[in-house]
Amino acid sequence: MFRVYESILFCVWLFMSLIVEGSVHEYKGERFVGKGNAFVVHGGSEGIYSSASENVNEKSVLPANGDSYIRFQKITFRRTQEFSNFSSGLVQAIVFEVEDRESIGGSAYGGQRAVCCTADLAKLGVCSEGEIIHRPSTKNPGWPQVFGVAFYADELVATLPSKSIQISRTGMYNLYFMHCDPNLKEVVVEGNTIWKNPSGYLPGRMAPLMKFYGFMSLAFVILGLFWFSQYARFWKEVFPLQNCITMVITLGMFEMAFWYFDYAEFNETGIRPTGITVWAVTFGTIKRSVARLVILMVSMGYGVVRPTLGGLTSKVLLVGVTFFVASEVLELVENVGAVSDLSGKAKLFLILPVAFLDAFIIIWIFKSLSATLSKLQARRMMVKLDIYWKFTNALVVAVIVSVGWICYELYFKSNDVYNEQWQNAWVIPAFWQVLSFSLLCIICALWAPSQNSMRYAYSDDASDEFDGDDGTLTLIKPSTIPSKDVRSSPEPIPVHTSNGASNGDLEEDKTE
Repeated sequence: MFRVYESILFCVWLFMSLIVEGSVHEYKGERFVGKGNAFVVHGGSEGIYSSASENVNEKSVLPANGDSYIRFQKITFRRTQEFSNFSSGLVQAIVFEVEDRESIGGSAYGGQRAVCCTADLAKLGVCSEGEIIHRPSTKNPGWPQVFGVAFYADELVATLPSKSIQISRTGMYNLYFMHCDPNLKEVVVEGNTIWKNPSGYLPGRMAPLMKFYGFMSLAFVILGLFWFSQYARFWKEVFPLQNCITMVITLGMFEMAFWYFDYAEFNETGIRPTGITVWAVTFGTIKRSVARLVILMVSMGYGVVRPTLGGLTSKVLLVGVTFFVASEVLELVENVGAVSDLSGKAKLFLILPVAFLDAFIIIWIFKSLSATLSKLQARRMMVKLDIYWKFTNALVVAVIVSVGWICYELYFKSNDVYNEQWQNAWVIPAFWQVLSFSLLCIICALWAPSQNSMRYAYSDDASDEFDGDDGTLTLIKPSTIPSKDVRSSPEPIPVHTSNGASNGDLEEDKTE
């Protein structure tokens, strides 16, 4: 199983390492794809805040110099020798803010919308045939930005002029390379563009996440200090479940730290550090997998009403490993090399396995909780029962909140097709981190190491079954004999022989 996982991880890492990295969008032989009557290469999409001021120092080496721009560097269009014996139309770069999307393309007499200027539109005088149709923005003067280059006869490479576009208005900006010449269908794009925000190279949608993971790192440190101090004080009272919780807290601290350093490095250099991203994804996936297994084991009563999981151990581990592999592949595809401010690029066949496994684990958790609560109720373990009821209530609230947030997330994404709400999109992933951290805090509060920790641990001794209020042992069922009969019972007579004991019992029966 682990060899298979290592192979999958290596292949995904190798594949993602070949794609664009960082806010430096790199194009390595990208081919044009037919869209309607145009041929298109998507150059990137990012939320960019306006420059902090008009008088920015473009020569400053600091990334947080208040400057915002999209810079074109060494963009070349290359064609093969076979298709080089003619002069071509323009190959154009078009940059526009998402609110100006309707200014791109048009139609003649209300017909089908076209991106490239057709003969009919050219007759109307609204555009030049063979070029991209665009109209000036009514909200942002000077936009969209359109410029291009043409191939001359026998020319294999056409180079786009270097250009730096200053961003004076906050918005979601899109870059497309387009042409309208079917003879250029084999042309590829090479070079790179640099996208920058006032505070650094982080795309606008990702920028708030750096601060968020900084706060989450601090929150995990505070939780860790509390837990580890209790663990050190009462280490003799620690039972296996608390060791599992310690592992989850440690993994969470590493995950938050790696995510923060991932975004900080990305913001500083414009290149997303693949290694740190892989570590952040891996620690996060391990943490989520272990956390689910811990909740499942707690629900089964592990370490509390049963010493081991018995025959269920292999099944629990199998579910955990499967969830880890499915989540790791999904998160690697979603995060490693992610540059553009898009809502997500993971395919449905990667999302569904994780969703089904999550649903399966939740059902298994509540089914196990029901059995454990019944067992505690039957054995009258009131202290443990009280804790398990609190734990159950917390899980129910978490599930209800999760379902509600999933509905909101679906609503948000369905109404934000063009990523116009990019400034608020960071809240979606941040919420899940806050929810899981809150549930972890509740578990830590319920099962924190203390001088009474062993009261909640499994024990095959009957003293385990005590009442939560006064700790009175309940080893014997209450007598069903009426009190008046007890008072009228004769004094017991000491007997030293077995026959005498039998006669005594008979006498007692006659008295009753």
